[in-house]
Amino acid sequence: MLNALEVVTTVIVGLMVGVEFSVAFVVGPILNALPEDSRQLGHAHGGRMLGAVMPFWYIGSLALAVVWAVAARHHHGTGLVVTAGGLLMLSVVMSVLLLVPINNLNKTWTPENRPADWKRQLHRWERFHYVRVAVIVAAFALLVAALV
Repeated sequence: MLNALEVVTTVIVGLMVGVEFSVAFVVGPILNALPEDSRQLGHAHGGRMLGAVMPFWYIGSLALAVVWAVAARHHHGTGLVVTAGGLLMLSVVMSVLLLVPINNLNKTWTPENRPADWKRQLHRWERFHYVRVAVIVAAFALLVAALV
């Protein structure tokens, strides 16, 4: 049962990392290369779409890491899982405090109602997102290391 939990947790966190990495280094640059109105509408749509799913994914990943750490508390590699859980907790806190407030504004913008500084706000979100991606990549690497 513990092996299944380890694999499921690692796969779910790995998929989350893949999606967030893709947002940062594939989807974001594609959207940023579009004309202003299309760029802004694309970011708003992405914010609505991923904003609906990612809270469950982030919190679910954290919960799975916590369950793994508790279930394997006397096994080798538990410190790595606990550290990964701490990083996943950090990613949730970063999301709630830094990224979600910007995303909540962005997802309501249209070319007609967006603020004058919309590009600066999206750039700020992207900078925070790069840091968050680094945090969850580190968490994923620790979970993989805990498997071996």
